[in-house]
Amino acid sequence: MISNQILQDTIEGIKAITRIDLCVMDTEGKALASTLRDTDEYEKSVLAFVDSPAESQMLQGYQFFKVFDDNQLEYIIIAKGEADDAYMIGKVAAFQVQNLLVAYKERFDKDNFIKNLLLDNLLLVDIYNRAKKLHIDTDIRRIVFIIETKNDNKDTNALEIVRSIFSSKSKDFVTAVDEKNIILVKEVKQNESYEDMHKIAKVIVDMLNTEAMSSVHVAFGTIVNEIKEVSRSYKEAKMALDVGKIFYGNRNIIAYSNLGIGRLIYQLPIPLCKMFIKEIFENRSPDDFDEETLTTINKFFENSLNVSETSRQLYIHRNTLVYRLDKLQKSTGLDLRVFEDAITFKIALMVVKYMKYMESLEY
Repeated sequence: MISNQILQDTIEGIKAITRIDLCVMDTEGKALASTLRDTDEYEKSVLAFVDSPAESQMLQGYQFFKVFDDNQLEYIIIAKGEADDAYMIGKVAAFQVQNLLVAYKERFDKDNFIKNLLLDNLLLVDIYNRAKKLHIDTDIRRIVFIIETKNDNKDTNALEIVRSIFSSKSKDFVTAVDEKNIILVKEVKQNESYEDMHKIAKVIVDMLNTEAMSSVHVAFGTIVNEIKEVSRSYKEAKMALDVGKIFYGNRNIIAYSNLGIGRLIYQLPIPLCKMFIKEIFENRSPDDFDEETLTTINKFFENSLNVSETSRQLYIHRNTLVYRLDKLQKSTGLDLRVFEDAITFKIALMVVKYMKYMESLEY
């Protein structure tokens, strides 16, 4: 459960203070961490000590100690020396590793609980009972962030960076429920708003871009008031991440509360989308328009249907833009200068984007 690197750092720290060499071995006599050389020669002694009823023992100039996890023998600690100070430091090392076991087990239990909470794998009564046992507050405000790195598999370095920022706060949780995304369940104080959540997301993006050299997207759900609602915020964040990829590819931070019409389109069944597109364009598709027409359409929408500003930004004469819009009206029956037609056309473009995205998931 405890990584070998953590064990190594622990005994090296103790040795730096006490100058006593230490070794941590498993119950099969294999060294997991050590400041001693030639640890293989202790294997037989460790196996004999494992089978003995004693919890500590001195043998051939070394002190041996047992470390248990719920009455199950987990580690053997070896301290070099026969004097009382070696015995004392060996006991200290065993005590430290025992505490690490407890801390990591509690972290694992909390991590397991949060994962099942996010995935709706717990009954309501189990949520509150387990939260109470794990000393997790049930009635504080929380929000869920999903952090997606550019890699197919979540970057281990990125995960550790996020943990270093938030895990020190007892009411925040960093975990993962799949191979692609890092999940942050964040406490939200009473005076914090969605603007503050956006700032937190920006800190995450900037930190990972700098420290992990990883391009990321961050999505977050809505703020919930009870622990039983955390899964809802997670589902919202997941939707925000998907909708952001489809309609707002230029953004690296997406909030569920700001998805607009994209959220509505995302929930439409594909057959209904196809029927809508056929009604608008008959046998054509927006993909059939040439690059010039599509650029004109998008720029016209960006400038809120303002002909003069659009023609200025496209570096074309106003009459040229009017000609293009007239041509588009003849081919589609929609005049983008009329608000209702413009809305219909905009929605149609978004529906086509959504359909193409869903088709890409099938392959």
